[in-house]
Amino acid sequence: MTLTLTALLLLGLSVGPRTRAQAGTLRTPSIWAEPGSVVPWGGTVTIWCRGTLEAQEFYLDRDGQSVTWDRQPTLEPGNKVKFSIIYMTEAYAGRYRCYYQSPSGLSEHSDPLELVVTGYHIKPSLSAVPSPNVTSGGKVTLQCGSRMGFDKFVLMKEGEPRPFLTLDSQRHTDGQFQALFPVGPVTPRLRWMFRCYGYYSNTPRMWSLSSDPLELLVSGASRKPSLLTQQGPVVSPGQSVTLQCLSDVDYDRFALYKKNSRDPPLHRVQQPQAGLSGADFPLGSVSSSLGGRYTCYGGHSLSLEWSAPSDPLDILVAGEGTLHRSCWGYPRWWWPGPGVWGPQGGRETERDRGWGRGETQRTDTQIRTRMDSPSPPFLSLGQLPSTPSLSVQPGPTVSSGENVTLLCRSLSSVDTFLLSKEGAADPPLRRRSEVRAGQHQAEFSMSPVTSAQGGTYRCYGSHSTSPYLLSPPSEPLELQVSEAADNISPAQNKSGHNTASHPNDYTVGNLIRMGMAGLILVVLGILLFRDHSSQRRIQDTAQR
Repeated sequence: MTLTLTALLLLGLSVGPRTRAQAGTLRTPSIWAEPGSVVPWGGTVTIWCRGTLEAQEFYLDRDGQSVTWDRQPTLEPGNKVKFSIIYMTEAYAGRYRCYYQSPSGLSEHSDPLELVVTGYHIKPSLSAVPSPNVTSGGKVTLQCGSRMGFDKFVLMKEGEPRPFLTLDSQRHTDGQFQALFPVGPVTPRLRWMFRCYGYYSNTPRMWSLSSDPLELLVSGASRKPSLLTQQGPVVSPGQSVTLQCLSDVDYDRFALYKKNSRDPPLHRVQQPQAGLSGADFPLGSVSSSLGGRYTCYGGHSLSLEWSAPSDPLDILVAGEGTLHRSCWGYPRWWWPGPGVWGPQGGRETERDRGWGRGETQRTDTQIRTRMDSPSPPFLSLGQLPSTPSLSVQPGPTVSSGENVTLLCRSLSSVDTFLLSKEGAADPPLRRRSEVRAGQHQAEFSMSPVTSAQGGTYRCYGSHSTSPYLLSPPSEPLELQVSEAADNISPAQNKSGHNTASHPNDYTVGNLIRMGMAGLILVVLGILLFRDHSSQRRIQDTAQR
């Protein structure tokens, strides 16, 4: 049987002379691919065809043509056969159908199987709008985009053999090509993990590299955890930051999500802390890309559902540098000689449309590629606001109940000022910038001020385009708030009785002394005036 099957396949015999069974007498075979019909370049895939127990010979064609294989297909016991592709290239991509021969004749063709190869273009990006955090029963839009001018984008869902959805590309106003995929309603019974690809219409079975995976976090009604940081909300470059997600609910897994991040959520198992369930998320050393808004979730290992999200926690990065805008396409060079591979295991070749990837071997050519993902923002000198100044009115030492105003000023353009109190866990106060006398400034009022508001303050400036990147801090300002006399307790009055009793007696005594001194001065003045007048009369008499 194997020799006959091999000979038939290698010779590519036509099925025309054979008699096809009457419709409905033979079951239509089924065809599928393992591990899937979307195969990375250089990968291995197996095509399976299942017929009936009466099947004697199996046939496979691609795009209507008989397939000639350089390897023998393996006939499995029973009613199915497999055809193995050891090294996937575009030569094997196509639309496959299978059928079989039985004593009753030839079967009908199976439904088509589209076999595509990936890795021929730079990967696109995949993000969720507005967020990958979706409540149970909710809907979300997934955005697949690239700077390359793909004609189509394909969305794949993990665990499904066929594309979830294929859409035409649309050019956005910023020059990026993209497609918006509606997803939902989502339920916690399934795992919602997606990837997307791009391709050109003239090569529909040669797709790009896969985007980074994106998993939707389906949240339910279980109690939200708390998200904390020991370093405070404002951090400086070089610090190490760890976020803690804690809950009094016995969750055994936790996830941390950063808003608008292209990275998948971080996952941690439970680490019991002081009677609470929780997990630590070390974020490493502070850089400008660390700034952002974070939320965390708790969950149980036996369920795909997550808790309600924690309250958001903003991490603000202050420094002495400048924000450079995200740049598309920083150059990367490599030498794709024999056995030397580019990013994610693919050979790099120049395609007709942009920089792509193919199997053509280039042993002595340097290939320059452009990356389709924006590099993260980074700090350098020159564009963040200059160091602001912080002052206080009426002064740094005030009494409880007074009206106090802290004034933050900057000579450079600032959209927002932030006021932070040293040691406070609360987020900094924010005020919109106003221009007065050529300076950008904002007022932070404390009316009336209380002793609890005493402490050391600093202010920062920021731009609306990068709200989580702050200027260097102002010089610290210490506000001292003393209790007013009206607010001193009876115990305090009693303890100071010996030093503060009969205050009116001291006032009367001082007035008497001042009156005596004034009387003496008046008498001395009169005497001096009379003496001066007497001397002038003597001089006038002598002159006569």
